[in-house]
Amino acid sequence: MKAFGSWETVLAALILLLYAGFGAGIDGFLSPFALADSTVNISERAIIALAMAMLIIAGEIDLSIAATMALSSLAMGTAMQAGAPLPAMLAAGLATGAACGWLNGWLVTRRGLPSIVVTIGTLSLYRGIALLVLGDQAITGYPEALVTLGNGTLGDVLGLPGLIVPLEFCVAVLFAVGVAVWMHCTVHGRRVYAVGANPLAARFSGVAADRYRLGLFVFAGLAAAVAAAMLTGRIGSTRPNLAAGWELDAVTIALLGGVAIQGGRGSLVGVTLAAVLLGAFTFALAMLNVPGIVMSMIVGGLLIAAMVLPRALGRRAA
Repeated sequence: MKAFGSWETVLAALILLLYAGFGAGIDGFLSPFALADSTVNISERAIIALAMAMLIIAGEIDLSIAATMALSSLAMGTAMQAGAPLPAMLAAGLATGAACGWLNGWLVTRRGLPSIVVTIGTLSLYRGIALLVLGDQAITGYPEALVTLGNGTLGDVLGLPGLIVPLEFCVAVLFAVGVAVWMHCTVHGRRVYAVGANPLAARFSGVAADRYRLGLFVFAGLAAAVAAAMLTGRIGSTRPNLAAGWELDAVTIALLGGVAIQGGRGSLVGVTLAAVLLGAFTFALAMLNVPGIVMSMIVGGLLIAAMVLPRALGRRAA
């Protein structure tokens, strides 16, 4: 699918309809503060969804990405308790995320194991380590700078109180632009598509397929660590159930964005739009006091629709 194809147009139209519909039906939904709050449902999930999309395009998947977030947050909390400054805390989280991604990638590329099986196993492993270390406890007392990252606004940094754009959203936008440019505008991105479309042909063409796949797993771990730092700062604590179930959200956003589950096709622009669509939709449901279990059912339905609709539109276009 092209970077700015028909599916992205459909998603953009759905976003406009969603904001218009809920804006007319929910008092205050379109207020500046509500719009700023809605980005909480977008930013962290968008980061891991974009990393997930890159893996799926390459023909792989990482179902442990949310558990990696929990383990990265635990590493930051442990470093803080040991007296480490904020840069060292963040480095510990990033190193843990990269290590988790590397283990996934090593098992897939060096041992030849299916990524879905590997990451189901490491999902339990990473989440289990967090549960074993923390139990029913939580690590709190994070530095103010980290809390500001999760809850502050661009106005806080620039000294402009009226500028209420959340810092998390700014990080997510920069991340989205970076990965979209890399995937759609560089030779490395084209090689990732080639690996997902036909790994054997990519190898015969001189593409180091395993190196790219391993690198994408490590990148997914780093993305999980970045999202974990943002989420930890926002809630002000490390908990063993941090980001529980977010791997389903990441897969849903990636597929809803038009990424083909069989690999080789997809647009990072579409994934970004899908993150905005799903985030705004769940925020509107929260404003309507819809129970969490109902939201989970809706996300599951969207996951099915995300696989059915693009194929149906493709057949109709053909």
